[in-house]
Amino acid sequence: MASALTVGERRRQRLRERAIEFVLLAAAASSVFVTLSIVGVLIFESIGFFRSVPITEFLFGTVWTPLFANPRYGILPLLGGTLLSTVVALLFVAPIGLITAIYLSEFASPRTREIIKPILELLSGVPTVVYGFFALLFMTPFLQTFVPDLPGFNILSAGIVIGIMIIPYVASLSEDAMRAVPNNLRDGSLAMGATRLETAVKVVLPAATSGVAAAFILGISRAVGETMIVAIAAGQQPNLTIDPREPAATITAYIVQVALGDLPHGSLAYQTIFATGLALLLLTLVFNIAGFWLRHKFREVY
Repeated sequence: MASALTVGERRRQRLRERAIEFVLLAAAASSVFVTLSIVGVLIFESIGFFRSVPITEFLFGTVWTPLFANPRYGILPLLGGTLLSTVVALLFVAPIGLITAIYLSEFASPRTREIIKPILELLSGVPTVVYGFFALLFMTPFLQTFVPDLPGFNILSAGIVIGIMIIPYVASLSEDAMRAVPNNLRDGSLAMGATRLETAVKVVLPAATSGVAAAFILGISRAVGETMIVAIAAGQQPNLTIDPREPAATITAYIVQVALGDLPHGSLAYQTIFATGLALLLLTLVFNIAGFWLRHKFREVY
C-alpha cells in the first residue's frame, strides 16, 4: 500500500512539473507570438502602401507631406529628425552617463551607492509626457538665454531631455558591467602604482567595454523609439536638416500625429503609419544587431 502511494505521489509530482513547464513554455511562446504578430501586421499593411508608392520614392524622397492635397512620401525628413535627436541625446548622455557609472563603480562608498543609484533609476519611472513638457517649458527657455534665436520648438531641447531620460539606462547598466570586472585586475593595477582614476579609466573601463557598449546601444534604441518628448518639444514639422536648433519631426512623432482616428481605415495616408513603423522597426533592429555584435566582439572571459 505504501509502495502504491509512493508511485501515485511521484506520478502527481510529474504531472505538476509538466503543468508548470507547459505554463512557462506558454509564457515564453506568447512573447514570441506577439512579436511575430506585430511584425506580420506591419509587413501586411506596408505591402498595400508600397503597391501605391514606389519604394525608391519612400527611401530617397526628401519631402514628407502625405496629408497634403499633393502628397509626397519621402521618409528622409522623418528619418533625419529621428537620427538627429538621437545624436543630440547621445552627445549629452555619453559623458554624464559614463562619469556617473565610473563614480558609482569605483569611487562611491557602498552607502553612497545605495542612496544615489535608486534615486538615479527613479528618472526612468517619470512619464515621458512630463519630460516633454519639461523640454518645452524649461529646457527651451533655458537654452534661449544662450541661443537667443532658438525657436520655441526645436530638436536641441528635445534631444537633451531624451538624454536626461536615458541616463539611468546607460549609467546603471555601465556600472553593473564595471562592477563585474574581477577585483584582481584592480589590485594588480594598484600594486603597479596606478592611481584609482588610472585604474578605472585604463583597466576597468576597457575590461567592461562589451557591457558599456551594450548599455549605450540600449540607450540609443530607447532614444530612437522615444515619442512624447519629440512630439511635444520638437515641433512635428518634417524638416530635412542637420541643424538641431530647427524644428523637426521624428518617425514616432508622425505616427502619434496621424494615429488619432481621423484618417479613413485602409487609405494610403492611414497605411503610412505602418510603413513608417516598419522603417522604425528595421532601424531599431540594426542597432540591436550592432549591440549584439559589439558584445561578442569585445567580450572578455575571465
